[in-house]
Amino acid sequence: MSTNEPKNELGEAVAAIRRAIPDMKPRVGVILGSGLGAWADRLARSTTVPYDRIPGIPASTVVGHAGRLVYGLSGDVPVVALQGRVHTYEGHDLARAAFPARVLCALGCEVLIVTNAAGGIDATLTPGQIVVISDHLNLLGGSPLRGHNDDGLGPRFPDMTGAYSPRLRKVALAAGTQVGMNLREGIYAALPGPQYETPAEVRMIRGLGADLVGMSTVPEVIVARHMGKEVLGLSCVTNLAAGVTGEALSHDEVTETANAVSAQFMALLDAIVKDA
Repeated sequence: MSTNEPKNELGEAVAAIRRAIPDMKPRVGVILGSGLGAWADRLARSTTVPYDRIPGIPASTVVGHAGRLVYGLSGDVPVVALQGRVHTYEGHDLARAAFPARVLCALGCEVLIVTNAAGGIDATLTPGQIVVISDHLNLLGGSPLRGHNDDGLGPRFPDMTGAYSPRLRKVALAAGTQVGMNLREGIYAALPGPQYETPAEVRMIRGLGADLVGMSTVPEVIVARHMGKEVLGLSCVTNLAAGVTGEALSHDEVTETANAVSAQFMALLDAIVKDA
């Protein structure tokens, strides 16, 4: 999708989902990153729609991303969740990678929660720790808003001052205390991948002020803010970035760590959604 033609494709995607789930009225949208998709399986009275039935949403090719939309209840809150995302390194442009987030917003979600697996730049972070994203560095080399702007979706020049809602960050930190997790905040840097960063790149990113590094999330946040939605970002630190420990990195480590903290993460997300 390019921003020259978002409404037709967006409308087709929303219509396809509403045909499958006619009574859906979601309040919160959730994008579940690598190894974190199991939370959606716990939604009550749920209905699932595979991505291949939704126009414009490509299938994810990455292990740990199931590729399904799930609608249901978390407590008494109606939620629509994406089990997995697509990335630019899979061959998609930034607008396409962000398109599923646009769909959640267009379905009526007022709050979007984006989660990811990230590498820790700050050496005080530990694998398995959950970090509330306070801001980001877009090092992807572009914007999902490039091209013609549709004023019906959002302004030509959206403000990113409060890209990550201060209100929702407070909710997340309080939820962490409630479930016995000591959360902290941090800045997330997005790079294109798919290769992991070199130690020199990690030193550069640390010098720019980042605490975390990953290959997603930022395009989704940009389009959600473009559409006027409140956003919360959560990173699961699955490894320390290249050069921090001297160990080699692998995607197996990412999914193993995310799976290991799955129960804690699900309890945290339940508590956040309740007050989001």
